[in-house]
Amino acid sequence: MADATPTQNADTPKGLVLAVTAYVLWGFLPLYMKAMAHIAPVEVVAHRIIWSVPLAGLLLIALGRTRDLKSALRDPKMLGMACLTAALISVNWAIYVWAIASGHALDAALGYYINPLFSIALGAVLLREPLNRTQLIAVGLAAAGVVVLVVEAGSLPWAALGLMFSWGFYAFFKRSLPIGPNQGFFLEVLILLIPALVYVTWLGINGTGHFGLVATDTMLLAGAGVVTAVPLLIYANGAKLVRLSTMGILQYIAPTMIFVTAIAVFGEQIDRGRMIAFPLIWAALVVYSIPMIRQIRAQA
Repeated sequence: MADATPTQNADTPKGLVLAVTAYVLWGFLPLYMKAMAHIAPVEVVAHRIIWSVPLAGLLLIALGRTRDLKSALRDPKMLGMACLTAALISVNWAIYVWAIASGHALDAALGYYINPLFSIALGAVLLREPLNRTQLIAVGLAAAGVVVLVVEAGSLPWAALGLMFSWGFYAFFKRSLPIGPNQGFFLEVLILLIPALVYVTWLGINGTGHFGLVATDTMLLAGAGVVTAVPLLIYANGAKLVRLSTMGILQYIAPTMIFVTAIAVFGEQIDRGRMIAFPLIWAALVVYSIPMIRQIRAQA
């Protein structure tokens, strides 16, 4: 998933199509990642990075926006912030790939359900943004859901919390990166490219890598760049043409699809803790979304 700030005060048909397309593609992503469940998550992430670079680079060339990238590479502060966001997104990808491969797709859905509420809490703590009554209720319900999961399972839902924290802080620090979304994504994968190449080369030398050994694995790993870059770039461009409130509603498409896929396709079970926690979190999202829905209807 990606973070971008819409610059549009009205929803455009093109923006809606792009935004919905991106979220639907993210919703189908678990099926692709499950096909690589036998490959170590770090290797999958390395190939997501490597094969995203040419796609993102070609897009910048086509748009004629390479000058912005050159300016960013000369700015130590911007480069440092890009290194931080690159590290956070790589951690997020690794946790996500592991969660899908190891039978924790429901935790992945949970993490992305909670994320918007975590972003609200993050803004309140780090930016001193006041929480209104609706937001307080929503955050409280989500926190109660997490507490239920901890009590029932006897341990923290690490995958869900890891996705929530890594994406939440990624989105937070991404705001401090004064560069367009397409340029920002390319800068991040470019920063990660060298360690990814070193790791994949090391796997090849030791005979433990999967790329180039079996045709199916090779195609899946090479395609990982496409399924990573394309939704991010579609989202980044669609978000400019849709209101922030609309994006707030649309963002539930992907975790809902992941939730359904986890149960209907992967056969994951909903235990008692999840039976209580998920309704609490869904209720939190309904409370959180009501003001946005009213705003959308009023503006319509």
